Amino acid sequence: MFEPSRLVLARRRRGWKRSELARRTGLKARTITAYELGERAPSDESLEELARALGFPPGFFTRSQVEMIQADGVSFRALTKMSATQRDRALAAGEMALELAEWVGTEFELPEPHVPDLRLEKSPGAAAMALRTAWGLSDRPIGNLIRLLESKGIRVFSLDEKDRSLDGFSFWRGGEPFIFLNMQKSAERSRFDAAHELGHLVLHRHGGAAGLDTEREAMAFASAFLMPKSSILAHAPRSPTLPSLMEAKKWWGVSLAALIRRLYDLGRISRHYYRGLYIQLAKLGYRENEPEPMARELSHVWPLVFQGMREEGKRRSDIAKLLDWPLQELKALVFQMTISGEEGGQRIASLKAPPPNPRQTIRLVQ
Repeated sequence: MFEPSRLVLARRRRGWKRSELARRTGLKARTITAYELGERAPSDESLEELARALGFPPGFFTRSQVEMIQADGVSFRALTKMSATQRDRALAAGEMALELAEWVGTEFELPEPHVPDLRLEKSPGAAAMALRTAWGLSDRPIGNLIRLLESKGIRVFSLDEKDRSLDGFSFWRGGEPFIFLNMQKSAERSRFDAAHELGHLVLHRHGGAAGLDTEREAMAFASAFLMPKSSILAHAPRSPTLPSLMEAKKWWGVSLAALIRRLYDLGRISRHYYRGLYIQLAKLGYRENEPEPMARELSHVWPLVFQGMREEGKRRSDIAKLLDWPLQELKALVFQMTISGEEGGQRIASLKAPPPNPRQTIRLVQ
């Protein structure tokens, strides 16, 4: 049977208003409204037209009801810069990710969440160090942050959004933490965004757009988590120049701008010196284009999932068919990765898949 929430999701995912969908299908806007409200169901012919316009298989619209995500339960960065359409498009991606996560959970045993509630810590910096202690991390730089997050049971998904006002977002659902990262950002920016969203998960457990204070707290958490005070004081150059900072940023895996800001916040450089360095960054174009960029961090869970599927003779397109999804929607959420042997996307390196069991176990080593 036709499920109205599926039509709402597909339309929001495309970033269209009802009037736009009506224009593309030749249907009346009030007819589409009736479909979405469940007041009437489309004919087979109308459903085919809706599916064609939206780029979703017809079977997508007859699956179970969508688990909607409310905006007030999500931590968005730069929410004030986003339109309602941009926000809804991102939320629709999150709703699809929940469906994908549920399917993966039936096939694979993922790491259990180990993300403590740190809302009672006295400051974001203290929370960052408390989390490092809880996770058994020293004050040394963190290697692959996405792998670390996944090993602690955080479900990490990618976003292939052209909208640069969307950095990422996060939320809790059913005791599971989710993080979404826009892959259009630089590798360093995306890594900082991941730490920022981690800050929201541990500091603002119920999510929500609570304003600039929560954003500042998450920003401070990310900075302290990636660049611990003791590590900065011990290893950062004492009279930093851009060339020396260029080498130092590689050590901590952050952008040049983020490192300069951290040095200023910790009192290692004066305000005058800080502003001078930022002027140099702007003149050289380093605010927009990161110099000597690091390699992008990718998921380690999805290669194992795809490798396990390959052992069963399934391709990435088969997974999309199981969900009645367009293949591109699957690719957009899984870092554009492909099963070895398929064309396009980020090719998976040779990995040892978990032993073939009814429900395979995925284990990640930090």
